[in-house]
Parts: sequence; structure tokens; C-alpha cells
Amino acid sequence: MFHRPRFFSRHLLPRLAGLLPNRTQSAPPTNAPKSAPFRVEDWLSIPVSNRSAAERFTRERQNRGQFLARQDRWDELAVEMAAADAARQVAPNGTPVTDLLAYGARSDVIQAVEHALAEEAPANSASLIDGVSGLEEVLKDHPGDAMLATIVALTHVDMGWAWRGTGWDSIVPRLNRERCAAHFDRAADLLAPYAHETRTSPFMAAARCALFAGRRIKNVRMADEYERLIDLAPNNHRHMRAMGTQLLPRWFGSYDELELEARRTASRTQSIWGAGGYTWVYFDAIAMDEEACARVDVEFFVDGLRDIVKARPDQEMVNLLAAYCAVALRNGMGLDEGADFVRAQICSNDRWLIRDHMTELHPLIWAHAADGFDNNARITSPSRFAARGRSDALHVIADLFRDEISRGLRVTFTPDGPRVEA
Repeated sequence: MFHRPRFFSRHLLPRLAGLLPNRTQSAPPTNAPKSAPFRVEDWLSIPVSNRSAAERFTRERQNRGQFLARQDRWDELAVEMAAADAARQVAPNGTPVTDLLAYGARSDVIQAVEHALAEEAPANSASLIDGVSGLEEVLKDHPGDAMLATIVALTHVDMGWAWRGTGWDSIVPRLNRERCAAHFDRAADLLAPYAHETRTSPFMAAARCALFAGRRIKNVRMADEYERLIDLAPNNHRHMRAMGTQLLPRWFGSYDELELEARRTASRTQSIWGAGGYTWVYFDAIAMDEEACARVDVEFFVDGLRDIVKARPDQEMVNLLAAYCAVALRNGMGLDEGADFVRAQICSNDRWLIRDHMTELHPLIWAHAADGFDNNARITSPSRFAARGRSDALHVIADLFRDEISRGLRVTFTPDGPRVEA
């Protein structure tokens, strides 16, 4: 069910006012000509990275997987994936290379399905069936290949999500729920023969954990499966974030279990992330669940933010954390008083993230933050999507420097951080 927004109480408003300033627009400088419209760009300059090294690498690996699939060079693709998985190869942003190759290999099928569903194509239309049927035929030609079986299983997982969407069960049509369940069941059948390989392969373990989003696995404790996955790939924060989401009561866990696993994860990954494991487990969970947000240990969470920056001080990570605090976490404001007070405390950390650590802007990260980092969000125009992210980020940054800008000072971001000058 949907939560109905509630107004702040008169007791909470004064506390929030000091923690969460209004960011709807930035004040123009006092010495600006009265007739001239205020433009953020005239008073704020920051390098914009439209295609970072990590994004270029990601695109290259995805294109490689897509190319090999289109050329029917499945044996070669399987070998490259197995080698990358065994060597734990990752992109500069931490994404496993095996995941990138696998996504590229199935991207044509998934994009065709998403387009067909957006156009409300009949359930038996060729665009919804032919692509995955072709991949199933590939498996018949390559029996026993774990990498290729996992690609097809993940294709079914993606198709299940495409049918279902991300709304609450009560608003998802029955046909869509049934098609989603059927695809998740098929994915589980495809992965079942490879239980032994799953124990040592982060790629396959992640695919097995992805099944939890659509079905329960008998006699399996979800948190145990994610713990094994995180131990296989502790540098990949995406697994911790996924576990936190799945531990919400709306899925397969409870608030007590979420807190327990967040602390356990922080302890097991302390040598890599410091307190960051706690933060990663709660990262998406508190953005979507008011009760989880109200319960989180704010001091522990913020310590984790600082430790994550110490572990990964690259600009992609800094932009991710800043956009999370400044945009994504603010999206839920107004739904619950207890959660709002916690959100305000965490959101205020965008100040030191931007002032002390940011040197360049990554618009796509900020645009995804506005959508709550929803992987299923449909992007019709990448250029407009990036432009929206850039605009949001510039107004957030300008607001953080509103005192300087209001005095007629210009803020310029350099490799050593922001510089304020007349």
C-alpha cells in the first residue's frame, strides 16, 4: 500500500530547519544587476565528466559481450567470462567484468522486451518470446556451460522484472505477476544444476541471490546466501546494498534482521570498508522504507560514509555518496516524522562530501539519484537525463556555497577542491 504524506509537527519543524535547508533555488548574489536573471553557471564552475574512465570501460565490456553474442561466438564469450570471474576482475567503479559481459550478451533481448511492454504488445508477440527462445537454443548447443546458463537465467530474471515493474503487489496486474513468477521459476531451474559452482563463483552466486527478489527458495535462509556472496566479493558494495533491500519486511526479512546483518557485514568487511559495510547494507533500504530509516544508527551510518570515502576516494564514489545525501534520501521527506529527523541528519553530510572531496561532476549519477537509483527506470533520452542530473547537482552545490555567492564571490572547483574568489 502507498504511504500517505503527513505534515511535519510544529515540534519537529524547528529541529529540521537547522539540519535540512531549503534547496529549491539558490539566492542570487547581492551585487548582481537587478535586471539580470540569476544563472548558477555565472557564479559556479565545476568540471563535468560526461564519460568517466569507469563509464568508458563499462561500455567497452558491455559492447564486447554484445558483439560476441551477435556473432554467435558463445564459446569465446564463456571463456572470457569464466576467466574474469575467477580473477575477480572489476571495472574502475568496482563492477565485475563478468557482469558487464553478461549484460551485453543479453542486452538485445532485454531491450526488445522492455520496448514491447512499453508499447503494450500482446503477451504472445514475437518480440516478447523470440529473443529468450533463441538464448534457450544456445544452451542446447552448449550443454553444461555454467556461464551461458547463468546468462540465460539472468535474462529470465530481467524479463520477470520487466513484466512486474517495481510497484507494490497490490497495483501489479495479475497477468504481470504470473509472467514474472514464471520467468523467475525458469531462472531457478537453469541455475539448479550448478549449485557446486555457485559456491566459488561470485557471478553465479549473485545470480542465485537475484532469484530472491521473485521467489522463495525452499530451506534456504536468504541472509546466509548473501553472506557467502559478500565473502566471495567483499569489494563489491552492490551485493551489500541488495541484501539490505531484500531484508526489509516487505520482502524476506525484518528490521531486527536488517540491523543484525548490517553490523555483521561491517565486521566481516572492516579491513576493506571500515564501518562502510553497515552503511552499504542500509544504503537503499532507508531510502525506501520509513521504519528502517527511523531505526538506523545514524552515528554508525555516518562513520561508514567517511570510511567509504577513505577506501574509495575516486570522484565517481564521491558523486554517488553526495547525490545520495543531497537528492535520493531527500525524496522520502514528509512521510514519517521519525524518519524525517534521521534523513535530515544524514542528508546534511552532503556538505563535507562536496566541499572537502568533490572536484568534478558526474551528471548521470545525480540523475539516477533523482530516480532513487532505480535500475528499472526507463531512460528515453540519455542527453536530457544527464542534463537533468547536471542541473540538480549545480543547484545543490550552489546552495552549499550560497553565503559566498550572495557576497558576489565565484566558486571554482579545482583538482585540489573548491576555490572561492572575487
